[in-house]
Amino acid sequence: MRRYWLAVVSRDHVHRGMELGIAQANHGKRAAVERMAAGDGLVYYSPRTGMREGEPVRAFTALATIDDRPAWQAEDQGGCFRPWRRAVSYDRDARQIPIDGLRGELDLTSVPNWGIVLRRGLVELTAHDFEAISRAMVGQ
Repeated sequence: MRRYWLAVVSRDHVHRGMELGIAQANHGKRAAVERMAAGDGLVYYSPRTGMREGEPVRAFTALATIDDRPAWQAEDQGGCFRPWRRAVSYDRDARQIPIDGLRGELDLTSVPNWGIVLRRGLVELTAHDFEAISRAMVGQ
């Protein structure tokens, strides 16, 4: 069964992931990317341009499908950070869409204090929400 995910990641990190063709969530923790399976849909939501800093974005910033490849741990690049990743195929036609334009349509934002849910870093979306966000991002 196909599942749908929303990962909360700074826009700068989303753009880096797009360059590499990878997905990463929850600061590179293994459990987050291992919940994903081949064919699952992924949407990134970026609260800011940078991690814990930068300009506010508050938008859906990327749309992808998880590839059929297991999660792996990145090689050490001279530091101690070795994040877990998944290979993904990004929809290059998707454009950034502010969340405010979709808030009235989404199951995610229909509950009080919905922003608290985003603090989990990786949230399972309903098929309805994924379709609504996808439609808005690619204009279909």
